[in-house]
Amino acid sequence: MFYEDLTEYAYRPEDGFTDPESGVFALWYAPAYTRLNVGWLQAGEPYPTGEVPAGFVAKLAAVQQVQWMNVCLGVHECDLCPPGEGPEGNGEIRIPGAPSIAYAAPFLIGHYVTAHGYRPPAAFVDAVLAVDVDAWAAARWPQVPFPWVPEEGVEWLLE
Repeated sequence: MFYEDLTEYAYRPEDGFTDPESGVFALWYAPAYTRLNVGWLQAGEPYPTGEVPAGFVAKLAAVQQVQWMNVCLGVHECDLCPPGEGPEGNGEIRIPGAPSIAYAAPFLIGHYVTAHGYRPPAAFVDAVLAVDVDAWAAARWPQVPFPWVPEEGVEWLLE
């Protein structure tokens, strides 16, 4: 599924986190922030390529180890790879940016950067590099690795 970088995300009206340790507990809420698309690539659609700063790929991978966002039951295979050879993804990540802006990226974004030379927008790269992954990794349910979950209007799955 293709969305141009930095356009407004509209795929799902809510954001939802799943607890990576249990795989069962989850929460959903209507975000009060604007979500901007980053890295929604598709075969046949152009995308920017080029170098990314040192440390970006490792930081992005670290974020993906601790944040499970909008995980779906089905999977999406990278269609930039030959059929049957690409990795699969089934979720997203959220990266806080400027006040009230969060970047919405597919879980395959790391693969797109490393295997296909995709260069995300500079604002997204800077935002990823600014994430305190240690603090996010230390978050234990019901805390989630993202700072902008509202205090009210959250739906919980606790069993």
